[in-house]
Amino acid sequence: MANEFPQALTIAGADSDGSAGMEADLTTFFTLGVHGMCVLTAAVAGNSYGIDAAHNMPTAFIAQQFKTLAADFHIRAAKTGMLSDSELIHTVAAHVQDGAVGPLVLDPVIITKHGAMLLEESAYETLRQELIPLATVITPNFFEAQKLAEMDIKTDEDMITAAQKLQDLGAKNVLVKGAHHAGDQEEVRDYALLEDGTGFWLSAPYVATDRINGTGDTLSAAITAEIAKGTSIADAFRIAKQYTYEAIAQPIAVGHKFGPISHWAPKVQK
Repeated sequence: MANEFPQALTIAGADSDGSAGMEADLTTFFTLGVHGMCVLTAAVAGNSYGIDAAHNMPTAFIAQQFKTLAADFHIRAAKTGMLSDSELIHTVAAHVQDGAVGPLVLDPVIITKHGAMLLEESAYETLRQELIPLATVITPNFFEAQKLAEMDIKTDEDMITAAQKLQDLGAKNVLVKGAHHAGDQEEVRDYALLEDGTGFWLSAPYVATDRINGTGDTLSAAITAEIAKGTSIADAFRIAKQYTYEAIAQPIAVGHKFGPISHWAPKVQK
């Protein structure tokens, strides 16, 4: 029977070196046993050294991709990657609201893992006001959680408070990713807050490597894949955390600088 196989959607840009963005999302979907499809929002010319050029897709074309997919497929969960401006965020929000893409995992790509702002303030405010209230799950990194919650995070209690503030903005379930500090850090701890108000910590050993391109994309894509398969949110968080850790812990020699993680390593071990 048509559309019985679990299907998930990534709403993201294409990363030409394959390490992040749409490519990382689709690879994660594949290795976790879900058929992946995409709404392409942008394309970048990049490699392990950095990005040399980028091009946004016209919003009319983005809207048509949503309509075309909805006319044929049963998308059971969707996730976002970087959404570069307010017009694009408006377009995505409108099509998420109609329910055709299933539960939304919002990876709020607004600040890098090193603390650099990626979005202009107007686009940030649009994302905060229009997409966060539609999110079944939101997965901010440490700096994004601080920005969105409008507070400094220095303690475990601060992380819990930040997660609660993100729920107050409308997100149903929150996974606040812990800080990654080079040096003597032994583990990375994330805090999960569920819709019913219960929370728990997830931890994994800290891996000292510069081959971490696409880790945030991978984590949110793994959560999306598990939701598409019918996994509970709590278990989706746990599976995604372990999957991402294993992919980071077994790096592959691709590129010269900030290389990709190994998406197939967790699959090989299962």
